[in-house]
Amino acid sequence: MTLQDSSKAVSRFRIGIDTGGTFTDIVSVDADTGAMRVTKVASTPSNPAVGLVRGVNAILAAGGASPDTVVGLAHGTTVATNALLQGEIRSLGLIVTAGFRHILEIARQSVPDGYGNSYFWVKPDRLVPLHFVREVGGRLNFRGEELRSLDEDSVRAAARFFRQHNVQAIGVCLMHSYANDAHERRVAEIILEEYPEATLSLSCAVLPEYREYERAITTLVDAFVKPHMDRYLKRINDELGPVLRDKPFLIMQSSGGVASAAQVVKKPIMTALSGPAAGALGSAVIADLAGFPDLVTLDAGGTSTDFCMIEAAKPHLTNGGSVGQFPVRIPMIDIATIGIGGGSIAWISREGHLKVGPRSAGAEPGPMCYPNGGDEPAITDANVVLGRLPPALIGGGIALNVERARAGIAKLAAQLPGNMSAEQLAHGVIEIANWAQANAIRQMTIQRGIDPRDFALLSFGGAGPAQSAAVMELLGMKACIVPPNPGNLSALGLLAVDWRTDHIVTKVMHEDDIDLAAVAGHFAALERDATATLVRDGIDPKQIRITREADIRYAGQSMEVRVAAPSGEVDAAFLGRLIDAFNAGHLRTFGYNYAGKQKIEVVNLCVSGFGLIERPDMPKLATANGAPQLKGRRPVYFGDRFVDTPIYDRPTLPPGFTLQGPAVIEEFGSTTVVFPGQHLEVDPYGILIVRAAGGKVAS
Repeated sequence: MTLQDSSKAVSRFRIGIDTGGTFTDIVSVDADTGAMRVTKVASTPSNPAVGLVRGVNAILAAGGASPDTVVGLAHGTTVATNALLQGEIRSLGLIVTAGFRHILEIARQSVPDGYGNSYFWVKPDRLVPLHFVREVGGRLNFRGEELRSLDEDSVRAAARFFRQHNVQAIGVCLMHSYANDAHERRVAEIILEEYPEATLSLSCAVLPEYREYERAITTLVDAFVKPHMDRYLKRINDELGPVLRDKPFLIMQSSGGVASAAQVVKKPIMTALSGPAAGALGSAVIADLAGFPDLVTLDAGGTSTDFCMIEAAKPHLTNGGSVGQFPVRIPMIDIATIGIGGGSIAWISREGHLKVGPRSAGAEPGPMCYPNGGDEPAITDANVVLGRLPPALIGGGIALNVERARAGIAKLAAQLPGNMSAEQLAHGVIEIANWAQANAIRQMTIQRGIDPRDFALLSFGGAGPAQSAAVMELLGMKACIVPPNPGNLSALGLLAVDWRTDHIVTKVMHEDDIDLAAVAGHFAALERDATATLVRDGIDPKQIRITREADIRYAGQSMEVRVAAPSGEVDAAFLGRLIDAFNAGHLRTFGYNYAGKQKIEVVNLCVSGFGLIERPDMPKLATANGAPQLKGRRPVYFGDRFVDTPIYDRPTLPPGFTLQGPAVIEEFGSTTVVFPGQHLEVDPYGILIVRAAGGKVAS
């Protein structure tokens, strides 16, 4: 998989860039031949744009290509997520309808899982302190009809208050603005007259649907991350240089589609899970190729591990999730995250117990074995001590100091009773990490009534394949699948997804009172908006596909199920098919339904527009003559001792190659460990398929 010879016709390259906590992963695909090249560079947390551009320049230089040959860039970013999880929420204000000042305090009558009851749970601090929540006069009803006109003097007073107190980002969430946005739009005009430097987010633009608390939180989160995203994209623009900055620059959204940078700046909340979403989409491609359409993904990077369920080669979607403690309501791929990654630090608790994560060494300083690494051992250090990682990572780009890692692990072992050796402590660190990942998968499957044994485990990310074959056996899953270039799968996923734009309107209608003409009109308006958005981004109308959905519940319920709505004419047959789809969706989600016994309510009408792209083809491996040559052998610690273990260079493994573990498979961006007794097979696309060792738990 190399770039086309530069002496031939000039190639055109699409480049995917996934910025992680430790590394920035880059994939380039020849738009004409499908040939691929991958690379990694160290992330630059102080200014992620620097690492991004270094990676783009590195992959172009490796292929002897110039910036002129690039036809587009796609990016998965953690800027919005990191701003929420790591940055202190400051300089944020909220404008609400008079009488609703305590909307954030009241929140929802629910207690997070694991607390049992409200006596043991303390509400976190509000996103906006009460003195920065300002009320304005005026009122609409749920139909959008004006009951009292907007009090513009109170709006001006709020704007002046925020300016006086240097509150730079303001969210506006007025009652029933989803039904009529006139008051919110006028509030924006007045604020910009009084305080033009302010950053504004309007709930009618961010989340035009009912439920004031979720709408307010999502709008505030959008307002908070907007300056961060704006700064970041400007830095990228500055770093790219005069040629690359004129190329289309797309950003992955949480929903699993890409959008232009211009669209993202207007609504950055849509990128809250940008990076993990790219990995899930890349995994869906591999699931289909490998013949395992039902699987759980495990994406282990430097700081965390992300999980996603894929059924029928499609990732699960949700319209309600959270980023950290913030319950945002946006379309997103259903991803769970735990603080276990290659850089996760091992430490001793006050009770004297060995813990792993969630604190991470990250990219700077990195694990102890890295050049200029930190002073606390991490999971990567444990794998180095056990002999499971090579002496250098990313093709020799990062030399590993094994002795420094062993000294750090040994120092930690000395703090525990039992005279543990460095290898025993390192094995314990890996075991804790494996069980943490297995338990996260249990919560995603068993707690939802799903048997993980019916699924395979797809492992990727730089730190995933070294341990995932053991996690697969802990859960009795069908197989552990490792795609080619697993450290770069998220970057590849960026090049395998369509443009996407989502539009929604709240119209609560009981089954007996549904106005089909009104439903048709709303769908038509949403479809026009979706099409216009994609056309503004340069999508050919012939490449646009529109889908309909609806949020529906049984009358009397408080929560909805989102289901696909039929295309075509909105008539009685349309309604019947929509109700059937909801009953089936309710049964699939909750295990029961009230079909024929309870009337339904339509709550939201939704439209998604897709700008179809030409996806890169995964090339099959060329058939090789003879068996691959061993790269070497080294002692690797399994169970309670070192075992002399063969080491293979993955690019030399031909299709159909098989082996019995133990073995270590090394490649540019990752290392796959096959545990004793496990069986490995290389499929026609170069995908590694590892199966269990006769029911025994790998260690």
